[in-house]
Amino acid sequence: MKKLLSLLIGAGLVLGAVGAKAGPEQDREALVKYFTTKYPSIKLDNYVYGALAFDPDGLEQYKEIMSFPPFVGVIDAGKKMWDKPFANGKTYASCFPNGGKNIAGNYPYFDNKAGKVVTLNDAIDACRVANGEKPYGLASKEIGVLDSYMRTLSDGMKMNIKVEGPGALAAYEEGKKIFYSRKGQLNFACATCHIQEAGGPHLRSELLSPIIGQATHWPVFRGGEKLVTLQERYAGCFKMIRAVPAKIGSTEMNDLEYFHSYVSNGLPMQASVFRK
Repeated sequence: MKKLLSLLIGAGLVLGAVGAKAGPEQDREALVKYFTTKYPSIKLDNYVYGALAFDPDGLEQYKEIMSFPPFVGVIDAGKKMWDKPFANGKTYASCFPNGGKNIAGNYPYFDNKAGKVVTLNDAIDACRVANGEKPYGLASKEIGVLDSYMRTLSDGMKMNIKVEGPGALAAYEEGKKIFYSRKGQLNFACATCHIQEAGGPHLRSELLSPIIGQATHWPVFRGGEKLVTLQERYAGCFKMIRAVPAKIGSTEMNDLEYFHSYVSNGLPMQASVFRK
C-alpha cells in the first residue's frame, strides 16, 4: 500500500494510478483511502465541508454563519415555486417518489431507456414539461432556486449513486476521464487541484477542497444570496484554467457530475450551504 500511495502522490492522479480496469467502487475506496491516510485526523464525514475540513477555525466560523444563514429568502422563494400548482393543478412533488423527500442523493442516475445520465435539474425541468409547462432551461436562475429548495428535502441523506449496466459504466468512465484529463492553457485537470493539491498548499489565500464530499453540498450560496449550481462551478473552474467549458446540461457535464457524485457515496448531503 505504501508503494501504491507513493505512486498516487507522485502522479497526482489517484484513479489513473489505480488503472483503467478499476471499477467505480474500487475508485471510490482508493480515494477514501488516499485522503484518510494523508489526513488521518480528519473524520470522513467532515469532508462534506469541503476545504473547511482542513481549517478548524474556518469551520467554526462557517457554523456560526449557518446559525443565521443569509440566503433564507432564496430557499423560501424555492419553496413557493415548488408548492405552486401548474396549470393542470399538480405540483413538482407529483413527479417524484415520496413527494421529492429523501431522493436527491440518488441523482444523477443513468436512464437506460434514454441512454444518458439524468441530473436532478434535468428531472425538475422534465417535470415542468410533463405537466404542460415550458422548461426553464438548465442554466436558468429558476432551476437553481428550485434545486436549492428541493435539496433541503433530502438534507442528511447519504449519497447513493448507482452505476449498473454497460451504459451507466460507460458514462461513469467518461466522467472519470474528464476529471483526470488535463486541459486549457494552464494544462490542469480537475484532479490537479482536488486530489493532488487538496488541503494544501494554499492557492492564494484559499485551501483547495478534496474530491470526496464535494458533490454533497451543491448548490451553494456565495456572498449572501448568490447561488451557484454544481455545473456552474464546473464551468467556472474550466474558465479559470483557460479552457472552454462544455454547455451546462450537456452530456459531458452530466457525465462529469455522475462520476463526481459517485465518489461521495455514503457521505451525508449538506443542503443549502454558504461558501466564500
